[in-house]
Amino acid sequence: MATWEQILLGIAAVIMLFFFWPGIRKMLKQSQQAENKDWQGALMPIGIVVIFVILMIIVARS
Repeated sequence: MATWEQILLGIAAVIMLFFFWPGIRKMLKQSQQAENKDWQGALMPIGIVVIFVILMIIVARS
């Protein structure tokens, strides 16, 4: 990637950060008020998928 493309990409990233900052700040405030039950609801499916992928890898190797 050329230097001018990297600079342009960096500028675009900073502009996107400023564009999304109000939403990010609002979500951070809301996340402080969340209960632990909310995390359990998100982590349970992720954990099941991780275990499933690990089992699939084990089966594929044998």
